[in-house]
Amino acid sequence: MVTGARIATNTVTRRMNTDILTLSQLLSPNFPVGAFAYSHGLETAIDDAAIDDALSLQDWLHDLLYFGSAQSDAVLVNMAYTGDASEVDLIARAFAASAERLKETDLQGVAFCETVREVWGIELGRLCYPVAVGQAVRAMDLDPELCTALYLQAFIANLVAAAMRLVPLGQVEGQKIQAALKPDCVVIAMTCIGATADELHSCTWGADIAAMRHETQYSRVFRS
Repeated sequence: MVTGARIATNTVTRRMNTDILTLSQLLSPNFPVGAFAYSHGLETAIDDAAIDDALSLQDWLHDLLYFGSAQSDAVLVNMAYTGDASEVDLIARAFAASAERLKETDLQGVAFCETVREVWGIELGRLCYPVAVGQAVRAMDLDPELCTALYLQAFIANLVAAAMRLVPLGQVEGQKIQAALKPDCVVIAMTCIGATADELHSCTWGADIAAMRHETQYSRVFRS
């Protein structure tokens, strides 16, 4: 039994390394980028009753993953991993669908860059969020596919957390949504490896309009 336990421990050791833990740290909810302050236009969509239960929220997030800003962020992460950060950053900023979306990606990117500099001593400059993540992963020689999957999972988790307060939804419902969308995060991460600007697109007009309308919404909890 002792020998068996030793073999199991060695197997785990071979499969585990600090790279995975570093990626988990970079994309953890407690990494200080202030993501909790943004709803990505979700607040307006909920106020308009476009999202009013777990199913409608899951459908909304599914569309963002395949056709909207989550998908474009995944492309930008991978473009930044392989390309020129300053050029990709300009593209990312031009692609923001509203002033608040631009502020959201800019301020989270600034916070991410500052924290990476203070903790790891890596100077990224001032980059918007997905570009900063891609550059950090490149500088640390981490796995871009795993990074993209974790980035998308964090994206979904943040919006689910916002919806739990606004719809409202229960915690169990929120976890079910995240579990249901997990395979989609993996699929998109696989398809975005080596992505270029040719793969950059978005056609979730309802989400973009909600983000624009949030700028003038009378009563707001979130910054976007």
